[in-house]
Amino acid sequence: MRLGILSDTHLSAGGEWLEGLVARYFHDVDAILHAGDIVDGSVLDALGGRDVIAVCGNMDPLPLRKTLPAKLVMEINGHRLGLIHGWGSPWGIEERILKEFRKVDCIVFGHTHVAQVERRGDVLLFNPGSPTERRGAAEKSIGILDIGSTIEGAVIALE
Repeated sequence: MRLGILSDTHLSAGGEWLEGLVARYFHDVDAILHAGDIVDGSVLDALGGRDVIAVCGNMDPLPLRKTLPAKLVMEINGHRLGLIHGWGSPWGIEERILKEFRKVDCIVFGHTHVAQVERRGDVLLFNPGSPTERRGAAEKSIGILDIGSTIEGAVIALE
């Protein structure tokens, strides 16, 4: 299974730019995961009619916080994936999110705007960065997770 991964879109509406991004980079994905800071629910609607699994982030308004969970665990191809936004300082975020999940193979998170693909023991930590705001990152980015017998993550730098 191939998943398109987004976080920290911080968009006030969906639109042509987001639809173009999805068409270009996520044309062959089975589903899209969004790790929070969506900001407006129409962003989820603009993700091309694919299955979308999302959690809320610290910048999401109350209506989204009421409809989206803060974290979740899903099973895909025999692997357990955690999805969470993250919180607080970027320093030490990995330890904080690892404490939120038990017995997962991968944790997808956001919040820092900095892309990250890192193994901590048996857990793959995957942050796609942000497609709209660099903050401390070298570039804007999104991600892809390929889940088969293993989980492989790739960060895609946006032009």
